Formats: sequence, structure tokens, C-alpha cells
Amino acid sequence: MTSMPWHGSRWPEGVPYEVENYDQPLFQVLDDTAAEYPNQVYTVFQDASRTFGQVKDTADRIANFLASRGVGKGDRVAIFLPNLPHYPEIFFGVLKSGATCVTCNPLYTVGELNFQLNDSGAKAVFVMDHPEFYPNASQAIEGTGVETLVYCNIKSYLPGIKGFLGGLLGKIPKAASHDPAHFSYDQMIKQASPSPPSVELDTGKDLAAILYTGGTTGVPKGAALTHQNLMYDLVASAAWIRLTSEGGGPAQPLQKAAHTYLGVLPWYHSFGLTLCMLSAAMMAGRVVCIPDPRAGDPPFTDTIAAIPKYKVDLMIAVPTIYSAFINHPLTDNYDLTSLLACGSGAAPLPAEVVKQFEAKTGAVIFEGWGLTETSPVVTTNPTNVEDRKIGSVGMPLPGCEVKIVDIEQSTQELPLGEDGEIAVHGPQVMAGYWGRPDADAEVFTEIEGKRFFLTGDIGHLDEDGFVVITDRKKDLILVGGFNAYPREIEEVLYTHPKVAQAAVVGIADDHTGEAVKAFVQLKEGQEATEEEIIEFCRDQLAGYKRPKFVEFREELPTSVVGKVLRRVLRDEERAKQQA
Repeated sequence: MTSMPWHGSRWPEGVPYEVENYDQPLFQVLDDTAAEYPNQVYTVFQDASRTFGQVKDTADRIANFLASRGVGKGDRVAIFLPNLPHYPEIFFGVLKSGATCVTCNPLYTVGELNFQLNDSGAKAVFVMDHPEFYPNASQAIEGTGVETLVYCNIKSYLPGIKGFLGGLLGKIPKAASHDPAHFSYDQMIKQASPSPPSVELDTGKDLAAILYTGGTTGVPKGAALTHQNLMYDLVASAAWIRLTSEGGGPAQPLQKAAHTYLGVLPWYHSFGLTLCMLSAAMMAGRVVCIPDPRAGDPPFTDTIAAIPKYKVDLMIAVPTIYSAFINHPLTDNYDLTSLLACGSGAAPLPAEVVKQFEAKTGAVIFEGWGLTETSPVVTTNPTNVEDRKIGSVGMPLPGCEVKIVDIEQSTQELPLGEDGEIAVHGPQVMAGYWGRPDADAEVFTEIEGKRFFLTGDIGHLDEDGFVVITDRKKDLILVGGFNAYPREIEEVLYTHPKVAQAAVVGIADDHTGEAVKAFVQLKEGQEATEEEIIEFCRDQLAGYKRPKFVEFREELPTSVVGKVLRRVLRDEERAKQQA
């Protein structure tokens, strides 16, 4: 790679400008680790653990089962689960069958899940055996191509005494009844052989995962990620992270079989999937499964308590989680000094949060940036205090290229320091949107013979080659690190019988970074309350997408062609909050 603006004095010592060895099937990370460290613990859940050898054995059985159900290369299999120890077994098992994983938010309503299953053409789905998740999945598969549903109970993944007492007392969640046409995960594993089918893959073309995002328009689309896309991000991120030695000396890369990750971010999302679940597999690290980060009284207590209990030293999280930690009334009751390095992304990281969190833990937080479409990491800060820049999202990963281009035409590269749209070229950039060549045409451009992805984020490169994000071209709203898309929410609001027009914007929120606010124009002669509108959205939208505030207007601002101007409403809200 030719010299780039970021290849200067702040480039981390020992980190190469390019990386290799990412041209392999994604499931190879599990096979290699299981071969070298078969007895090393991979997942920890409620004090029960599963080794890499056990996870590989189960993944092989899942691949065998899926093949017996007619699932093979190029097919899609949906995973509708929170962070449970079943998740990596299923994920790698799907890949070993030759199929593609479609990760689904377990908070999705029936309609949201039905759309994703239909759009992806999923042939099978794995769901938690739960009073809400299982019935939702059972309804959502109606009218889709799903032929196989597997429900996963947690009892067999608990320590013996907990499983026994939980079953005895009825505390283990499970559905009231099961359709006899559906499969029990435990029975399926017992009956299947640990003999995965032989599958030949083109890692640069065959898909490992389809992760849904609103892209640049707010219409849910599947980011089609190849095996090579995800493998690159794993290899490059591992090459980047360097931990400062306690006794001084040069920073050292992560060591295999030496670290414990906190699985606090959801694995259906690219951030948690790549940088926690998959990274732990590649590095032979333990990962503590956190199905519900807010568990405990007060909320987040159980998550904080897990850090000293399991000696967690690596954590990938979003700013709202770091903020929750430092503001938690019981934080001082726990020794969090096992933490060494913490990555942050998905939303701007306030400098005060960095200062307070590092003071409490002694860890280093390094902020990065990326998108679902980029597997997800594009840039990250150096992982040492001396070279990072708080307020920036760091430098491009080895072998990745970032350009700042003019917002209107997206073809002219802008000089250092000048704001424009951030464009990305690299091995982590998705193959495209699943079944949407029209959407691909909107986000890909050619610059100097290379294919660049137009991210929709606005920013610049500073004098050291650090990327500074200043605004978003997209209308998406970041609620606690999760993407809420105005158009999707507005479509729901428009189905309310009293609503004439609706517009949705994000407003600043101390707890979640941003919150959803809806502006509603009622039909003539109609009356409604804020509570009525919010309640209407409850059954149709996941919690983070629901409006937190509703404001009624006589009319909404529109363009000359009648398009509602979200930008005007957003600017009005910013002015109010600044005042």
C-alpha cells in the first residue's frame, strides 16, 4: 500500500500497513482454535462453561442436521436469539453447512421478523424457547419459506443444580407449548452426527452473514457480508490492538487463550458479533454471555458484577453502557480493575465519560467507527493513551482506505481538514445489499479505479490522518447505539386512523444519546394524546424505535413538492435544546 496520511508518527508501533491470511472460511477460526485449545473455555453463562472442543462438536452436529433438512450452500438460516451460549454454536454450524446466517433482533415484533425472513428467503430459524420469542417466531414464519424451526431451551446450558432447581420451581423460561412440527435444540443435537458436510466456498463471493440495516434510506436492507469481509475485520482488528505492559516497554498484541471478553453488546449486531463473539473465537478467549445488559436492581447491576466475578479484561460497548457504569449507584462496590482495554463505537463518546470511566477502572478506552456494511470496523484509535485522539474515531485499519469526497457528486476528493462525505474502500466492505442492486447503485462509486462505499457520514481527515466525524448525511437516529430509521417509524404512524402526516427525528437524550421524537399532524376533526400514539407503536416497533416524545402540529414543514422536511424539525429541536 502506498503511503497514506495516517501512516505517520501516531501509527501504532508494530502494526503493519496491511494484513494477510483472511482468505479463508469464517468457521475456520473455530476449527483452528478447537484444534489448538480444545479444553479452553469459550462461553460462560450463569457459571456454566463450554469449551472450544464442545462448541465445535455441537456446531458440526448443527451443520449435519441442517444438511439433513435440505439446507446447503447459498441457503439462509435465521438466528432469533439473545446472547446465549447456543449462539456461537448455531452461527458456526450454519456456516459449516454452507448456508448464510441471518441475524435477527430478538426484540422484533412478529411483523418485523416476518419481513426479515421473507426478504432474506430464510429456510430455517433458531429461536429461544421463551414465552414471547417462540410464539412470535411461530407466527412470523407464516407465509415465508421457513421449513424448519428449532427452539433452544437454556436448562441444559445451566449448571446442574441451577437447572434442577429452576426446572423444579418453574423459573426457567420456556413457551407454554410447542408445535410438534418444530424441533427441540437438545434433541436435535443428541440425534445428529458431528459430521458436517463437505462444502467448497469462494470466500470473496460466498456470504457468511446478512445483517439488516436501514442503509442510507431507512428502508430495511440486508448487508451481504462475505466470509472474507468478516475475516478481514477480525484479522485487522487483532493486529491493531496493542496492550501496554504493566512494567513498561513496547505495547504487545493480544495473546491467545489469555483474555476474557464481556458479551454485553448483542451478537445479532455487527459490532458485538465481530468484535466480541467472533474475536473471542479467533483469540481462544472466554466470552461471558450477557443476554440482558440491563438485568439487576438497579439496572445494569448484573452486568457490572460480572466483571470482577469472571475477571473480564476486554470489553466492547457503546457510550451509553460506559455512562451507565460510571453513574450506577453501586459501581464503587465492585472492583473493575481487571479491565485493560475497552472499545467504543456506534455513537460519539463524550470526553467526560472517558475521563470518569478510566479513573474508576484503570482501563484504556479507544473509540472507533464503522457500519454494518463494513463488517463493521473501518477506523479505530490507537489503544494507548499517548497516541489516541479523543473526539476523533481514529485511523483506518491496515489495508483499508478512506477518502473524503464532495457531498453532492461523491467523486472529487477533498483536502485534509475539509468536511465531506466519508468513503471507504477495503476488504471489509460488503458485497452489496441483499437483492437490491438499485440500493447498491446509490452507495457505491468508483474513484481512481477502486470501488468505494459512500457511508453517509460527514467528516474530515486531520493533519495526522485521524477521521473526525462532524455530522450525518443520513436521517438515522442512534438510540443507545442502535439504529432507528425515521421512515420505518413513520410508516407505522401513518397506519394510525387519526394521523394525516408524520415525521420522526432524533433529539439529544442524556441516557440514550438520542431519542425518537414524532411530529404528528392529525386528520381534520380528530383528537389524540401523546400516550395514545406511543401505545399504538408498542406492538409494532421494537422498544428503541418507539417515539419517546410526540408533538402535535397544525401542519408540518414541507418542500415545494410536498415532502416533509425532517431537517427543519431537527434544526428547530436543536435550537430549543441549546436555548
